[in-house]
Formats: sequence, structure tokens, C-alpha cells
Amino acid sequence: MMTKLLRDIPSVDQIIRGNSLVSYPQEVVVRAARLALSRLRSEIRSGTVTEMPDIESVVRFEVENLIRCRLRRVVNGTGIALHTNLGRAPLPKVAVDAVHDVSSGYCNLEYDLSTGSRGGRLDGVRDALAQLVGCEDSLVVNNNAAAVLLALSAHAAGSEVIVSRGELVEIGGSFRIPDVLEMSGAVMVEVGTTNRTRASDYKSAIGENTALLLRVHPSNFRISGFTERPEVSELAALGVPVLDDLGSGALVPISEEPVISKALEAGAIAVTFSGDKLLGGSQAGIICGSSDFVSKCRSHPLYRALRIDKLALVALEATLRLYLAGKSSDVPVVSMLTNKSVVSAEELLEALHSSNISAEIVSETTFTGGGALPDAPMETKAVVIHTESAEALSVSLRLQSTPIIGRISKDRFLIYPLTLVNGDLERVVSGLEVALMALTGKE
Repeated sequence: MMTKLLRDIPSVDQIIRGNSLVSYPQEVVVRAARLALSRLRSEIRSGTVTEMPDIESVVRFEVENLIRCRLRRVVNGTGIALHTNLGRAPLPKVAVDAVHDVSSGYCNLEYDLSTGSRGGRLDGVRDALAQLVGCEDSLVVNNNAAAVLLALSAHAAGSEVIVSRGELVEIGGSFRIPDVLEMSGAVMVEVGTTNRTRASDYKSAIGENTALLLRVHPSNFRISGFTERPEVSELAALGVPVLDDLGSGALVPISEEPVISKALEAGAIAVTFSGDKLLGGSQAGIICGSSDFVSKCRSHPLYRALRIDKLALVALEATLRLYLAGKSSDVPVVSMLTNKSVVSAEELLEALHSSNISAEIVSETTFTGGGALPDAPMETKAVVIHTESAEALSVSLRLQSTPIIGRISKDRFLIYPLTLVNGDLERVVSGLEVALMALTGKE
């Protein structure tokens, strides 16, 4: 049987003449056919395939897979609001609309409409940040690691930067604060201990070559118990500029996260933070501070290499202006972190039952994710989908045209309504209908 099946496999030349494949570029069809046939031969030899499939349909599926955009919309049913693997913060509707508007034609990125001359690409964001956090000036680059690197490169290359041993964090992707300092050309001076560092430790280390005191918010871990950490105001009183890396960057109070404006009020010469974490906008790294500090960063050659794209920029500005309008609750992440989800567990359960899908509501715990609020678990509700195999259901949902990502816990497949956004309720219900039908074979 195996030998006959292998012998019956058509050639690539025969396949590319199929009626349903002629509309595709021949190069793509040839590549897809080779991939499909190679996999088919392996499956026949392993006994997985025992009868010849519709080769043309298999190849057509492979063609569609090759030409389809890999980066696409998914439904986040994991309950993790800042899921790094799923793109962190979903944008507010006004930001999505702004991106669509700007990307569909030309825009006044560096054009002053009032004078008809060249303008600054960051003017809108700088104005919004000045009002929101009270800074003299601001700069936006492509992420927070870049913001820290730029600030250190512009102000401390060849000079000493004093930092607490307890704040030598790993940001993510094995990118560590000591690495950032080394890349900037600064000389790192460690003070204190892992769990206790005092202002006096910084004071003792200050010398003629000290450029900055670097304070790093441990946004992705916590040290508890016998600990001590000086406030920004204590460090500012030592007479050396303080750069405060806030990491997640909350514009409004969220749990115990530091609020950006408070750090500047306490005396930091500048702060750095992300645009796509607790702020809830696009991926960006933001420097807010004194005009002299920011100006030196802006004139550094590295700034050009780290500059933010126009689409991320307009999304960030639109998000910031929501805060200015007093509508922070319209920012999805802010809404999620105050447990005000778009879809309630009860709504999801009712919709599932209306489609004859067996499910139940359970109380669960989740976390913010994205290196923010690591010790602040959230009590929320999840919906358990009744199925014989949680893993099989998870795979089936992930492979749909709009993938649905849930969570498996204790052999149960769960959807957390907390992280569902507009339109996701319908996507989850229809996706589950298709997946469960395929798994059970029932109409």
C-alpha cells in the first residue's frame, strides 16, 4: 500500500497545471507543491496517511499559507493584558482610526500647516506630554531600552553612572542594564546591596567623573522583606542629575506603579518609560525631562537610528490625547487593569449557551504581563469550555483564520473575558463552533 501511494504522487509539473492554481504566481505554486509533496511522502512513510488526499487542495492551502501575512490579528483570551508574545497593549479605537487615516495617504509628519514650512515630527507628542507630566521637553524613540541607551550615550559616555546593585535588572530578551550601560560608553559604578541601598551609598560613590545617578524601576520583579531604596528626592538632593527609568510608565495611578509626573516633581532631571505598556499606546520609548537634557539627546547621532515610525507616532499621540481629554478609561489596558472588561464572563457564557456550547464560569487569577506589576495578581473570571481534549481545542483555535489564544490550566481550556476587545465575543463564539464541530464530528 505504501509503495503504491508513493508511486501515485503526481509530479510538480502535473500539479502546477491544476485549474484552481493557475491564478497564482507559478514560482509560489512550485514552492508550495514541493513543500506539500515532501510532507505527504513523510506522512505516507510514517503511516499517518493511508489514502491519497486531494493534492490540488493541499497545495492550494500551502499557497495561501505562503502568501498570507504572518503578522495578523488574534483574539487574546489569556487574561494577560500586556501579553508580550501577542503584541502587548491593544490600541484605543481613536488610535486605530488615526493610524488608518495617516497611513491611507500623506500626512504633515514634518510640515507646519500654519506656516507652510518644515515642522517638527514630535511637536504633537511633545505638547501632549508637557501637559500630562509637566516636563519641559520630551523625545520619542522606538522602545524604552533605546530611550535609556540614548540618554546614557548623550550624557554619560566616558563618565561614571552610579546605580544600585538591586536595580541591575534584565529588561527582556537577555538585554540587561549593565549591557545598556556598556553599549552607551558609560562606566558603571555599583553601590549598595541587592536588597538594601541608601542615599548615603550613592553619596559616597560620587566623584569628579560622575555624570548621572541612574534609578531603575524593577518593573518585572520584586524584592520583599528586609529592603531599602532611596526616593528620587533623596538622590536629587545629592547634587548630581538623576535619570529615573520607570519602565512601564503609568500616566495615571495603577496599583503601586510610579506615576511619571511624580518622579519629575521629585527632582529627576529626566525619566524614561514605555509607550506600549501601562500607558496603553504604541511601542515607543519616551524621554521626558529638562530642556537641556532632552536637547542633548536630540542632537546625538544615535537618535536618528532610534527614531520612531510615523504610524507608531500618531498612535501614541492619539492615545496621549485621550488622557488629556480625561478619557483614560477608553484606553483598553487601563480599562482591563481596573477589571472593566468590554465583555463580561456572563455575556460570554450566555452567547456560548445560545450556540449550544457547554461551558461554565470559574474564578481565576491572572497577571498584567509585559514586565509590569509582577506581584499584583488580579482576581477575575474565566470561562471553561467543556471538551474532551483541551490541547486539541487549543490547537484547532490557533490555526483558524483569526486565531483564538486561550489558556490551558489543569487540563481545562479557559477563555478570560478580561482581555477580549470589541468584536472578540462574536469571534470566540464562531471560532469555538467551528473547532468543536471539527473535533466531535457533529453538525
